[in-house]
Amino acid sequence: MKTFVPKKGDIKQTWWLVDAEGKVLGRLATAVATLLRGKDKPQFVPFLDMGDFVVVINAAKITVTGRKAAQKEYYSHSQYPGGLRTDVLQDLLAKKPEEVIKRAVWGMIPKNKLGRAVYKKLKVYRGAEHPHQAQTPREFPLK
Repeated sequence: MKTFVPKKGDIKQTWWLVDAEGKVLGRLATAVATLLRGKDKPQFVPFLDMGDFVVVINAAKITVTGRKAAQKEYYSHSQYPGGLRTDVLQDLLAKKPEEVIKRAVWGMIPKNKLGRAVYKKLKVYRGAEHPHQAQTPREFPLK
C-alpha cells in the first residue's frame, strides 16, 4: 500500500471567520493556528501548506485570564546596545489588539519558510468590519 501525499490540486482551502469577542487569547490562538496549518484535515502532511485562510474579527474584545494583562510583557530588540523595548499586554491591547493575536498565533506555527507562508493567511481586524466579504468566509464555531 502506498502512502497518500496530496498534490497542489488536491488541497482545498476555505475561508473561516472567527469572532474573538469574549474569547480567551490562548485558546483562540490555538484554534486559529490549527486551522492555518490544516491539522484538522484528514489528509494533513507536515511538509505542505494544507491550511485555510482565517479572518479574526473583534480583536479588541479579547480577554486574558488571571493577572496576565498587567504582568505579561512582549520584548523586542533593535540589535543595538540598549535597544531592548518592552510592552505590557494591557498597553498593547489598548494600542494594537491585532498585534496581540498575531504574536500569539506566530508562537504556535513553525519558524521556517512553511510557517511564514501559513502566517500570511491570517487576517486580524480590530472591529467587526473586514474587507473579505467576497470570499464568503464561513463562521467557525469556537467553544
